[in-house]
Amino acid sequence: MTDDVTNQPPPLTGGNAWRGDPLLIQLAERFSDPVRKDLDGLGRFVLTQEAQELARLANVETPKLRTHDRQGRRIDLVEFHPAYHALMRRSVANGLHSSVWENGDAEIGRRHQVRAARFYLTAELETGHLCPITMTSASLAALMASPKLFREWAPRVTTRKYDQSQKPPVEKTGLTLGMGMTEKQGGTDVRANVTRAERAGSGFYRLTGHKWFMSAPMSDAFLVLAQAPEGLSCFLVPRVLGDGSGNGFRFQRLKDKLGNRSNASSEVEFVNAIGEMVGEPGAGVKTIMDMVTLTRLDCAVASSAIMRAGLAEAVHHARHRQVFGSTLIEQPLMQRVLADMALDVAAATALSFRLARSFDEAASDRGEAAFARAMTPVVKYWVCKIAPPLLYEAMECLGGNGYVEEAPLARYYREAPVNAIWEGSGNVMALDVLRVLGRAPGLFEEVLAGIDRDLGAGGRGTIGVLKAAMQVASTDEGSARLLTEQLALSAAAAELRRLGAGRIADAFVETRLAGQWRNTYGMIDSRHDARMIIDTLYPPVN
Repeated sequence: MTDDVTNQPPPLTGGNAWRGDPLLIQLAERFSDPVRKDLDGLGRFVLTQEAQELARLANVETPKLRTHDRQGRRIDLVEFHPAYHALMRRSVANGLHSSVWENGDAEIGRRHQVRAARFYLTAELETGHLCPITMTSASLAALMASPKLFREWAPRVTTRKYDQSQKPPVEKTGLTLGMGMTEKQGGTDVRANVTRAERAGSGFYRLTGHKWFMSAPMSDAFLVLAQAPEGLSCFLVPRVLGDGSGNGFRFQRLKDKLGNRSNASSEVEFVNAIGEMVGEPGAGVKTIMDMVTLTRLDCAVASSAIMRAGLAEAVHHARHRQVFGSTLIEQPLMQRVLADMALDVAAATALSFRLARSFDEAASDRGEAAFARAMTPVVKYWVCKIAPPLLYEAMECLGGNGYVEEAPLARYYREAPVNAIWEGSGNVMALDVLRVLGRAPGLFEEVLAGIDRDLGAGGRGTIGVLKAAMQVASTDEGSARLLTEQLALSAAAAELRRLGAGRIADAFVETRLAGQWRNTYGMIDSRHDARMIIDTLYPPVN
C-alpha cells in the first residue's frame, strides 16, 4: 500500500533534552539540587509534542502590525499568536529575563551559568521569543548607570510575571524592555545617528527621529540612542505614558526577515516621544555597552543550543534510517561527518559556558575579568559564525526530509544567521578584539596564561601561534579575523581539556589546532573513534 509509512524515523519527542546531554549535565554539576531538578523539568518540556507545536505555530503565525483602529485612530500595536505568548509566559516564569538581577543567595556566584543552562535548553525549542527576554535582562545592566531609574524599573521587571496588556508600566504586573540603536543611514556606526533629543524640563527629553531596526516593539520601554546637546546619549523611553496614551511611537512596518519570524522587528518613527536620560550626557555608547556585552553572551549560548538541537535531529535520523542494508549511523562516512560536527557543538557549548563563568567570577578574579572583557567578542564571533554551516550539514544528513518546513531543521537553519549579525557582525567583533589588544594588551596576557594552563602539554605551540597572530594583527587590521578565530579555537580546546573531555578534547585539539586545512565536515581520520564521539555526546535512547 502506498499509504504505508516505512523507514521514516519517529519524531524526536518524548525524551529529555537535559538528561540526554552529558556535557550540559557536567557543566551544571555544581548547581544546587533544586536548580538541577528545574533543568530536568525544562528538558522534559522542550521535547514534548505540545512545546514543539508551540514553537512551530509561533513561527508560522507570524506577528502582524496594526497601525490604526477601524475608526482611523493610531494604535501602533503588534499582534502575536497565542503560541508566542505561551512561550513568553513560560520563559518569564523561569526567570530568563531577570534571574541574574534578583535578590537572594540562591546560586550566588553562578547566576550567569545557571541562567545560561536554562536559556540553552529553551533555545533548543524556540529562539525568536528569546529576543525580548535577552534585551530585558541586558537592559537592566545599562539602567544601573542611573540608580534612580534602576530602582524604579527593576522591581517591576523582576516579578517573573508576563503581562501582554497595553497599559502604562505602573499598572502592569510585569515589564519587558527593548532597545533602539540602529538607523538606516548608519547601521553599526551609531555615532552617525540623527535622532534628536531636546530638553523638555524636569529631567525629561523629547525624542524625534527614527530607528531602522527595533526588535520586540511591544516591549514596555526602550533604551534609545539619540543626539542630545552634549552628544550621543542613552534614553529610557516608555511606549505607553502614564495616562494610557501612546508616547509618540509610529511603527512604519515590520521587517520581513529570513528567520527569527516569531519575533517582530520594526521600523519606527519617534514624534516627540518622552524619555529620561540614562547615564551621563554624551556617553550613550559607553552606557549601552554593558547591555551589549550581556546580549553577546546570549547570542553565543543560543547559537550553541540551536546547533545542539539540529545535530540531535541528524543523529536521531541516522540511528533510525535504513540505507544499503544498515542504519545510516553505521556508515563510516556518516559517522565521520556526525562526529566532526559533534566536536564543534561540544566546543561551542563549553566555550559559551566558559564565558558565562567568567561573568560570574569577574568581580573576584582578575583572570576571569580579563577573560570576560577580552573574550566576549571572540566567543560571540566564532560560536555564532559556525552555526549556519553546521546546521546546513545537519540538514543534509536528512536529505530532502531536512529541507522541508515541516522539519524543525529548516527553522533552525533560518534562525542561525541572526546571532552572527545581531549585536555586532563578524568584522565588528574582530575589530573589538583589536581594540582591546591595542588599549589593554595585559588582558590577553592573562587569557593566554589560562589557555596555556588548561591546554597542558597537548597544546604545545598554541601560545606561540597566538602571540604571533597578535603581533601581526597589531599592524595589520585585515588579519583580525585570523586572530579572533585562533583565540576561539584555542580557548574552546582549553575548556574541553579542563572539563576532562578526554578523547573528545584530543580529537578537537588535533583537528582544529594542529589539523589540516578544512572547509567541510567529515575531515577527521580513523585515529579518532567517530562512533564513540557521537554516542558519548548524543547517548542512544533505549
